[in-house]
Amino acid sequence: MSEHHQTEHSSPIKTPKQLAIVVALAFIVPVVVIIVLAQFAAGGKKSTASPAAQEEAVAKRLKPAGEVMISASGSAQQLRDGKTVAETACAACHATGAMNAPKIGDKAAWGKLTSRSLEALTASAIKGVRQMPARGGNPDLADVEIARAIVYMANQGGANWKEPAAPAAAPAAAPAAAAAPAAVAAAPAGNDSGKGKSIYEASCAACHAAGVAGAPKTGDKAAWAPRLKTGKDALYASVIKGKGAMPPKGGNASASDADLKAAVDYLIGLAK
Repeated sequence: MSEHHQTEHSSPIKTPKQLAIVVALAFIVPVVVIIVLAQFAAGGKKSTASPAAQEEAVAKRLKPAGEVMISASGSAQQLRDGKTVAETACAACHATGAMNAPKIGDKAAWGKLTSRSLEALTASAIKGVRQMPARGGNPDLADVEIARAIVYMANQGGANWKEPAAPAAAPAAAPAAAAAPAAVAAAPAGNDSGKGKSIYEASCAACHAAGVAGAPKTGDKAAWAPRLKTGKDALYASVIKGKGAMPPKGGNASASDADLKAAVDYLIGLAK
């Protein structure tokens, strides 16, 4: 009876070698099963694409959702909406109220500001006010983009302002007729009224349309009279170099001297 009991409960592992094999299989078999399952889940397919194609595919997967496009000087600028400008250029202070900036959504703070005109607020932002640097520290912002950001933030504070449209592009010059007199073809530089108006609307109107910060108001003959006496060259120099509260080039560093002179000529024409 005792002998039969021992035989029934005896282990199949009789030697140390058998024990070592069993232990090894206990580790190897699960690893092999995991590898097989992983290959099965991946479809067991190997990429046949060239290394260059594989790198391109990786680059596409890593490509960010948005890109910043910088246009060359003189080309058409893609103007951003107010929300985009506020989030990228203004939020550092206005989202948190840092340095006493009116916080986005603070109706009390923006209620005081919106008692002023959009033109006045835009002029302040362009020049800088208290701890805020000129153009919010981003000299690449166009005047209309700054105005749009102000409209967006003001509307978050309870205002109902309309986002300003992009300034009208200068009309394309008509081709000169073959039989046009030489005197007409050789019009003096600086008399391009269309270009002057475009530059004025983009860079000058924020201050001159409302007479902000002592700027002679557009069309105000009395305000322009003493300035006209100094001559065009003096006015050109003041705009290019800056004078008083007006920054050099009216804050538009990308504008050429010829463009700025055209804007001055446009303003002079309205003041005569």
